[in-house]
Amino acid sequence: MVSFRRISIVCILCVAACTFSASQTLAQALQPVPASGSIVVIDPLGRNTPSNSVLGFLKAATSGDYNIAAQYLQMSAARRQSEGEQTATKLKYVLDNAFVGNYSRFNQPEGTPQEGAPLNHQKLGTMSAGDVEADLDLVRVSDPSAGKIWLISADTLGKLPELYDQAKARQVESKLPAVLVKHQLGGMPLWQWLALLVATPVAAGLGWLILFVLEVPLRWWARRRGRMDVASWRSVSGPAWLLAGTLLHQVFVVYLRMPLLLRHYYFEITSTALILSAVWIVWRVVRWSLYRVRIRALAHGLAGTGSLMLLGERILKAAIFVLGALAVLGNLGFNMSTALAGLGIGGLAIGFGAQKTIENLFGGVSVLADEVFRVGDVCRFGDRTGVVEDIGLRSTRIRTDERTLLAIPNGTVATINLENLSRRDKILFKTSLNLRSETKADHLRFILSEVRRLLYSHSKVESNTVRVRLIDVAGAAPTVEIFAYVLTQDFNEFAAVREDVLLRIMDIVDSSGSGLALPAQTLYLGRDAGLAKDKAESAVQKIAELRDDKKLPFPDFHKEEISSFKGSIDYPPKESTLRKSEDGSGKTR
Repeated sequence: MVSFRRISIVCILCVAACTFSASQTLAQALQPVPASGSIVVIDPLGRNTPSNSVLGFLKAATSGDYNIAAQYLQMSAARRQSEGEQTATKLKYVLDNAFVGNYSRFNQPEGTPQEGAPLNHQKLGTMSAGDVEADLDLVRVSDPSAGKIWLISADTLGKLPELYDQAKARQVESKLPAVLVKHQLGGMPLWQWLALLVATPVAAGLGWLILFVLEVPLRWWARRRGRMDVASWRSVSGPAWLLAGTLLHQVFVVYLRMPLLLRHYYFEITSTALILSAVWIVWRVVRWSLYRVRIRALAHGLAGTGSLMLLGERILKAAIFVLGALAVLGNLGFNMSTALAGLGIGGLAIGFGAQKTIENLFGGVSVLADEVFRVGDVCRFGDRTGVVEDIGLRSTRIRTDERTLLAIPNGTVATINLENLSRRDKILFKTSLNLRSETKADHLRFILSEVRRLLYSHSKVESNTVRVRLIDVAGAAPTVEIFAYVLTQDFNEFAAVREDVLLRIMDIVDSSGSGLALPAQTLYLGRDAGLAKDKAESAVQKIAELRDDKKLPFPDFHKEEISSFKGSIDYPPKESTLRKSEDGSGKTR
């Protein structure tokens, strides 16, 4: 049987495929349809959103192509020709050393509404150097060759010289060896690479120290409660160390003032690590917590609750995985609104395609929640009877009386008539006696009274519900119905009690002088001896005595007599080997 983990992986892959397909469809549907005869203009520099404009400027400036970088500035063509490269160089320096903010989240072509800002302006952060401060402001303009584009506004460029001078005056490079400042790797000086590498073990050590300090009160609390089990803390110590170390490293990088483009990539990577560590912690906490609850439920005999906990753990893990994946994609800059819309459409498609599977899944949940039966119970499912061996997510497996393995879908189990035979508090004993046709009424009275006395007297028979009645005299033979409950839940013990009662009833019928009716199709070839005359007369005489003494037990025995009978017949019989036991001296009694 395919495991739930494999099924989950297949479902997640299907959802991802449906999401990708639906996202493409939605993206195509959301693209503006050009009017008849109009031409859609696409900007080759990708300046369609504020974040793309800043990112494009940084990429061009980092690669040294300041002529292209100047195309992202709001300047006249003549000024861009004369001052564009110089202005772009200064802006790159100021952004690397004085910018504070997160420009990557402004990815809407129309911009994000901001309080106090015009609709065609977008403030992405602040540039601060010394006592000079200015907003990184972008403006949306119309370009004949590129359409609607976002440019770094002229207001920001107007404050650039003063910001540049302040940033230059406060630079750290003047106090470092020239070889570490002059040489660069990937657009970042060697001293910053060296500082970044040194910060890694320092952040890891500080993270370990913080977790060690936090573990001290946890151990004290566990010792005070009388439990030294710190497995829950140990299970999350690894991802918690990654989380703490990454946060400390990010704090160090903020003060390091890396170039803005590399800083952008760095925070994308480390933020992904933070998301993964947080998902890892939540995953471990959910697994450990639900495991403890499941073990506690099983210890109290709540097998259904334990199975529900296992199902809930698997569903929560799948949800955590999906949410973590979406968070990582959102952190990397993907448009999650389209992805979520595609996920919804993909979920509907999977829901329609896997309707029976989902029906069986929820059927399993309802079966486990109601606890109609448990593993090991003997149940009757429709016309099939067997022992429940397993309650899975898709089906319930039954070991039938023929020793075959029967799998019933949980959706069917939740709707069919089901009898749990193991939950019986007592077992019904019901049979019919067909007596010989020549049996007289007094003979029947004798049999009825003696059988009632037998059942009232039996210690394993419930006397309050005993019913022994003559129900039919038509046909080939009189019929007596016997109805009683045997006080046991074990079917094997019931079978033994039933056997004992039937043998005693046969003795009563024999002592009445009558007998059990032979099958109607039997052909008598010999001479029938008829009724036993002496026994028949004895039975008639006894009924006559009871009638004369006004003690005839019809329609039933008196309650006082029933009370005196109760328990007077020992079971098992005294002759049974089960009655033998050894006393203190070791002798059999």
